[in-house]
Amino acid sequence: MPEMKKLGQNDPETRSVDVVVGNVEALKALLPDAFAEGKIDFEVLKSLLGDTVDEKDEKYGLSWHGKRRARQIALAPSTGTLLPCPEESVDWETTQNLMIEGDNLEVLKLLQKSYANKVKLIYIDPPYNTGKDFVYPDDFRDNISNYLELTGQTDGGRKISSNTESSGRFHTNWLNMLYPRLRLARQLLRQDGVIFISINDKELSNLLTICSEIFGEENFIATLVWERGRKNDARRFSLGHEYIVGYAKDLAHIEELLPAWREPKEGVTEIVEEYDRLKSIHGSDFEALSSGLVEFYKSLPDTSPAKKYSRSRFVDKRGIWRDNNISWPGGGGPKYALPHPITGQPCKIPDDGWRFVEETMKEKIRDGFVQFREDHTKSPFLKSYLYIDGSNAGNDDETAGEKLQVMGSVFYRHSQPSNDVMKEIFGEKVFENPKDHIVLSRLIRYCTGSSDTILDFFAGSGSTGHAVWELNHRDGTKRRSVMVQLPEPLDSDDRDQALAAAFCDSIGKRRTISELTKERLRRVGATFRDSSGLTRNDIGFRVFKLTSSNIRAWTPDPDDLENSLLKNAEHIVQGRNEQDVLFELLLKLGLDLCVPIQTKHVEGKIVHSVGGGVLIVCLAQGLTKDVIEPLGAGIVAWIKQLAPAVDPRVVFNDSGFADDIAKTNMAAILSQNGISDVRSL
Repeated sequence: MPEMKKLGQNDPETRSVDVVVGNVEALKALLPDAFAEGKIDFEVLKSLLGDTVDEKDEKYGLSWHGKRRARQIALAPSTGTLLPCPEESVDWETTQNLMIEGDNLEVLKLLQKSYANKVKLIYIDPPYNTGKDFVYPDDFRDNISNYLELTGQTDGGRKISSNTESSGRFHTNWLNMLYPRLRLARQLLRQDGVIFISINDKELSNLLTICSEIFGEENFIATLVWERGRKNDARRFSLGHEYIVGYAKDLAHIEELLPAWREPKEGVTEIVEEYDRLKSIHGSDFEALSSGLVEFYKSLPDTSPAKKYSRSRFVDKRGIWRDNNISWPGGGGPKYALPHPITGQPCKIPDDGWRFVEETMKEKIRDGFVQFREDHTKSPFLKSYLYIDGSNAGNDDETAGEKLQVMGSVFYRHSQPSNDVMKEIFGEKVFENPKDHIVLSRLIRYCTGSSDTILDFFAGSGSTGHAVWELNHRDGTKRRSVMVQLPEPLDSDDRDQALAAAFCDSIGKRRTISELTKERLRRVGATFRDSSGLTRNDIGFRVFKLTSSNIRAWTPDPDDLENSLLKNAEHIVQGRNEQDVLFELLLKLGLDLCVPIQTKHVEGKIVHSVGGGVLIVCLAQGLTKDVIEPLGAGIVAWIKQLAPAVDPRVVFNDSGFADDIAKTNMAAILSQNGISDVRSL
């Protein structure tokens, strides 16, 4: 007789990923000889690894008080869940974006099953450890209770405080906060994924060291400089810059399989638009088109980005080009005879030699990329195209790629300061020094594809979400955003937070940073809608909030065991609804939080189909023997209609069954129809 397994809080299916178990299983598959009676034999393991084991007491690396504990915190599964909040969301039914309110350490753990190896780019702007910003004190024993207490959601004596240098563990506290979060973040990245982290001088060296440990020194991409304006109160040097540290999950994979990263040159679009206008007038009169471009460049102000391309003033059937040096860069190039097409005499050889070997030079001449002078007394030149008009044979990166460029390592402020952007959105400056969403959209566009997922687990004012939407709106792309922000309380007595606290009061929201994040996203999204309220892009977001699991843990009171039994008879936490439990199942079973969900009534009971029938959930009460057979038949019929690509899992509420007989009969009905994976909560 088939049985229905009851899922408890300690079952793997109802917990976040257990990283330790996963690591042990991976090691066991790779080196089974290192295991004896289910335990690791470290002597055997060391012998299998040979000379790669470093047993010296003194090793290169960064060590601090609490590092081992920080590593353990990253490995410990979360006991929490994410509660859905449709009433605070925008376009709940259709959006693919997420805004999660909660401690990012626990949220990163909860996202592991559903989003591991799926995120293309992570950008974070963590606390810079200035002594004023908040560094979250994690609790290895019960971080969910710690989180709820610190954020004022449960009674307790602990309060959020800044990480001052007087604490005695200034750098240690910051490292213990960031280290486990970066370890978890790495697991979410795709093999071709990248992470960018904003930081200032104070913790730059420590950040580089722990990132090299977590991601691998070989996966370092660059340290970018972000110019953000001078500080007028400086006494020695006016430090007007910050840094963005970039690492890849697997840089060798990116270098080997992906095309080079490129971005459009600023000002080129303006030139191409003028070229198209001139072409509509002059057609294929290349001389007239060239003359028109010369006049266009003259008319531009000196500050125009297009002005610097004024050498690209010639036009032929391929497009817009300029003359370029045909000699070997740095000298030492080949010096073969190159006959002039009219005189037949060898052309003058550049002092540094030809830019190409002879065979390649012949190909360039044949394809029209080499322009000869009037006679052989002068060297020919190379045509370098700023813009290729249509697809033409022979164009390559060297001659046709000038429209694109590798991004420089220095970012400059956008023309509209970020504080002015905040004033434009909120009516006042409610957030100090938010990140520039235009710069972020440029970075995201540079490193990601049109449907990739972008994560920011220090979302702050929501600049990253704004950047993704700005990019999607401009380019017609479908990138997804996942924002995570702590509901850090705002203090109206704090001069730096008073405006933000007052703004939250004015809109009837809690005084927390996460409320500002959500409100910014709502207001920015509204600007992308047309007069009818529609938009071609996804500018919605599903809100979820971190809290303790919906599945009740066994917590007996030794002085009142009878009452404890009564309280724990219902497996689901009191006050949680069907939707809450449904989304916890999605998380714990590894399904996307935006996966399609269908709902229908079968024999008067609500049944949910998740992901086209991959998961069927019925949490209804009153499953008596009279209901079981028609309900089971209805579920079977719906599954057959949906025809899921994999064997479905069916989940019921354990307390919904009238008795064990009803529960056993339901398992039997489903089993007879080929549905063997049946569970109860």
